[in-house]
Amino acid sequence: MKKKINFLAAALLLSSFTVPGFAQQKLAQSGFQFLSVVSDAHGAAMADAMTSLPLGSSSLFFNPAGMTGLNGVVDLSGSTNKWIAGITHNTFSLEVNPANGRYGVIGFSLQYVNYGDIYETIVGQGPQGYEDLGIYHLTAYAAGLGYAKQLTEQFSLGGQIKLIHQDLGPSTIPLPGGTGNDTSQTASNKLSPIVFDFGTQFKTGVKSLVFGMSVRNFSQQVKYVDEGFQAPLAFSLGISMNLLDLAKSLPFNQSLLMSLDASHYTDRPEEVNVGLDYCLLDMLSLRAGYTSGNAVNDEGNGLSYGVGFSKFGLSIDYAYTPFGDFGNIQRFTVRFSR
Repeated sequence: MKKKINFLAAALLLSSFTVPGFAQQKLAQSGFQFLSVVSDAHGAAMADAMTSLPLGSSSLFFNPAGMTGLNGVVDLSGSTNKWIAGITHNTFSLEVNPANGRYGVIGFSLQYVNYGDIYETIVGQGPQGYEDLGIYHLTAYAAGLGYAKQLTEQFSLGGQIKLIHQDLGPSTIPLPGGTGNDTSQTASNKLSPIVFDFGTQFKTGVKSLVFGMSVRNFSQQVKYVDEGFQAPLAFSLGISMNLLDLAKSLPFNQSLLMSLDASHYTDRPEEVNVGLDYCLLDMLSLRAGYTSGNAVNDEGNGLSYGVGFSKFGLSIDYAYTPFGDFGNIQRFTVRFSR
């Protein structure tokens, strides 16, 4: 009876964080959109439906509570994401479990974006109507420190604090009513705010059924000159289970993990993500996912695919996402756990 009460209480608690958000349709403006781009190949292949799943140090990019699933002492991952328009997203993460989870686990994450060469121009009097000022480089990165702890055998809690930095380069802004030499001003367009992530995971005790909840990119409002905005805030509720747990017997070691996430965003419509991961002999994984209503995938079909290989603590993952006229997005992740 106690288990049933705990299960119901957890479900109601998680719902209370998300249901009110799904009822709201008003969208707000946000910046630092690189925080919304997933580079981990395992998660991307499953359409980012990772809120209720453990993924070692990479959980810092989905739900920090997932770090408590680490069975070893250390987990290290690195990912590269060949995004659209020649943009490359890179992520690194590290997790350390110093006392077998007794005092919790600590994680570090880093996201960095390479936008390539961008040509700077201003309006000019020449035949082309502009003057070429050369090449400048945009800068965007986020560095985070996370902590998670398994409070009971069923319930885990985690959080992360991140310093994000974005430099869009200087710009010249005309001053209304300016005279003489005071007709314009130069803006640096650099911001370095602090954002927060936190989440929970709850093992129901019913087979391998797990609930998860996360809040990502919670921040105060910042602004460039006069334009105010926040980081891309996201609320997610997830559920996952190994569907083969329902089978009475299996001829060999295999699993079919299904994960479902429902997410509410402040800057785009809600979406539902579904991911599947079929793992054979704890070595080979075949993955697929589908995203509905994702503004990022409007040019694609919402589908994603991937494959992974794991042995001796080393994992190599690959994800492929069709993106319409922008081509195909490919992600690679290397992970080591010991």
